[in-house]
Amino acid sequence: MKAAIIYASTHHGNTKKLVDAIAGKYPVTVFDAQTVPAADLTGYDLIGFASGIAWGKFYESVERFAQASLPEGKQIFFLYTCADNSRDFAASLRAVAAERGAEDLGTYACKGFNSYGPWKLVGGINKKHPTADEIQRAVDFFAALVRKISSSSKDGKSAI
Repeated sequence: MKAAIIYASTHHGNTKKLVDAIAGKYPVTVFDAQTVPAADLTGYDLIGFASGIAWGKFYESVERFAQASLPEGKQIFFLYTCADNSRDFAASLRAVAAERGAEDLGTYACKGFNSYGPWKLVGGINKKHPTADEIQRAVDFFAALVRKISSSSKDGKSAI
């Protein structure tokens, strides 16, 4: 199985910490949507979209990448860090995925340090996030996806 994660992490590198931890443990191809606007994802079995949250959604670079590159019928997942995880910030990307007949395998989200706008005046919120535990839970989330895909494949094998 081949996996890819498309990400943008521009504020404090919160989301990049999650992506780097996963890529440090699994052979995942990582695309920084800020520098790579599109890529051929047809050869990937599992595709993740990861981002910080700005104005209630994923960064525009990740959304544009998905619009340009997500092939039909792929298995996908979402990762994000945010100031307040009180709603589904992946909704607009889920719509793109649904249009492409993608199978949504789930979402992992956690707090991220935020010093944007008025929060800058008080030194930011969610300092020290994501924590080591939150980062490990992102790795565990990915591992569970790999196990799920491996157990549902015909031969039960996983190249990841």
